[in-house]
Amino acid sequence: MAEFRQNREDNDPQQNPADNRRPGGGSPSWLLWIVAAIILGQIIFYFNSDNAKEISWSSFKEQMLGNQDVAKINVVNKELAEVYIKKDKLGQGTYSDIKPSDSGPHYKFNIGSIDAFERELDEAQEGIPSENRIEVEYVNRTNWTSSILAWVIPLVIIVAIWMFILRRMGGGGVGGPAGGNIFDFGKSKAKLFEKGQSNVTFDDVAGLEEVKVEVKEVVDFLKNPSRYTRLGAKIPKGVLLVGPPGTGKTLLARAVAGEASVPFYSISGSEFVEMFVGVGASRVRDLFLKAKQNSPSIIFIDEIDAIGRSRGKAVSLQSNDERENTLNQILTEMDGFGTNTGVIVMAATNRGDVLDRALLRPGRFDRQIYLELPTLKERRAILLVHTKALKLGDDIDLDILAAQTPGFSGADIANVCNEAALIAARKDKNAIEMSDFFDATDRIIAGLEKKSKIISEGEKRVIAYHEAGHATASWYLKNADTLLKVSIVPRGRSLGAAWYLPQENVIYNKDQFLDRLCAALGGRAAEEVFFGKVSSGALDDLEKVTKQAYMMVAYYGLNEELGNISFYDSTGQYEQSLHRPYSEATAQKIDEEVRKLIEGAYKRTKQLLQAHRTELEALAQLLLTKEVVFQKDLEAIFGERPKAEEESPIEG
Repeated sequence: MAEFRQNREDNDPQQNPADNRRPGGGSPSWLLWIVAAIILGQIIFYFNSDNAKEISWSSFKEQMLGNQDVAKINVVNKELAEVYIKKDKLGQGTYSDIKPSDSGPHYKFNIGSIDAFERELDEAQEGIPSENRIEVEYVNRTNWTSSILAWVIPLVIIVAIWMFILRRMGGGGVGGPAGGNIFDFGKSKAKLFEKGQSNVTFDDVAGLEEVKVEVKEVVDFLKNPSRYTRLGAKIPKGVLLVGPPGTGKTLLARAVAGEASVPFYSISGSEFVEMFVGVGASRVRDLFLKAKQNSPSIIFIDEIDAIGRSRGKAVSLQSNDERENTLNQILTEMDGFGTNTGVIVMAATNRGDVLDRALLRPGRFDRQIYLELPTLKERRAILLVHTKALKLGDDIDLDILAAQTPGFSGADIANVCNEAALIAARKDKNAIEMSDFFDATDRIIAGLEKKSKIISEGEKRVIAYHEAGHATASWYLKNADTLLKVSIVPRGRSLGAAWYLPQENVIYNKDQFLDRLCAALGGRAAEEVFFGKVSSGALDDLEKVTKQAYMMVAYYGLNEELGNISFYDSTGQYEQSLHRPYSEATAQKIDEEVRKLIEGAYKRTKQLLQAHRTELEALAQLLLTKEVVFQKDLEAIFGERPKAEEESPIEG
């Protein structure tokens, strides 16, 4: 897959100012920092240079004061005493290491308190005439080095931290890579694509034929604007791609970048918001300014929900004003375009329900394109694209693979193909076979096979009957999904599984929902029928059944007691609200009807399993022997599966 994020300045040193800032070329700023550090060190050394030898008070009193060798004493800042020796004493005896030309101070010591120093000095000179006593001067001296460093060093540290932060924030934009101008953090960080810089085209996007038609039209708007404006039409300002994760929204944008012969700016919604107030809005302004200057052009904002969330939901819980300011700026820029200026904004999100309504109104995002999970035909086309680079065996059947991957997105299918290649390589095969694709599908859906998981014989027997109950119920229920295989091999968090081929229906009626409930309860019902007690192994089944029953009652209006009422909120207004759209009495009625619905389905399932007890037990024993049972083995036990138009053997 071609790399999507590129920059047209990457291959042009004249437009990439960062090349002139590297060591060895351009401005040698690193040398200036070294020279400044050396000069600062020399200044500190000069001011701190002091030849005076530090001594104790006792040494001073006995050796110098007692021999009357002291000429004078300077008390500095009431803390330090500097001793000057008489010139005729220098260079001889105790002071032989001091040159006569040395003006001093020659020694120093800490005095403690002034009162104690003066008292001890008077006691030491007691009996000496006043004219011969040592002269003491009190001096207030400022240490300029310490004072300067006391405010220079913190300032330097603060400036260095800011430069580091601004350098980190200033990178990645159109104006240059990381390490660019530190004042460019308010500039747009969008990646610019020119024609030929993206290798992805519409031919690489499979399974989205209707969507590609609309997106191709967007590109055609910019290539041939007169074709539409001559009739008085206005070019759409915004196109929003909405769909589940993995359905190809970003891939479609890559294809637009590869097909368009106009500048294409790509950026993620999260790149607008930073820790500094106003940066997001500034980047929005800079991005739209560049797009207008290079029009006709396209702007693509991926994951726009990062900044486009509705401003009316749970306002008291929102604290990120910067995100809201960024959204306001986007709204202003999109609404401020002149007619047919040649700039189209594309955006993608998998959470279209949380976007602000002002962002979705006509005049901003005029078109909203919904990307759904691929159908059977589309999955085959996607498989055809992703298997081009693979070395396939002769037994590969893409129709079977497409049929056995219902509900898979394009990203899921790509993952299956890659996982199958890894499995074949792990087995040292020369080509990828169908069995590798089956193993890859099992691996992705259920998890890695746990061969080392220790399960007792009693637990294994319960698991076998549990999975046989699912298989038996689904086999004899006409609206249940088609059963492919049953396994009691532990995978991921599951101890066993029944593999189905889901029906790809657009709508479901009440009978279909009830059959699916019964099929999901088949495992627990089998445990009660054969062992007289149930286990905790049906946790996942009960979760699915409960959710589906609540949807039938509260959302789809499939309950006679509540009638044609739905409490589903498509706008998401009650998502973070503490209030429900129904009363407490209605909530109790919903709970009661859900309980009745599940109990009725469970009773019906037990009747079905008791009627086919022999087949269920035969399947359970086969599972204990083989661990994995395929469809041909199931047909040998159950016979031909009832057709959809036939009635179920057990009526509810």
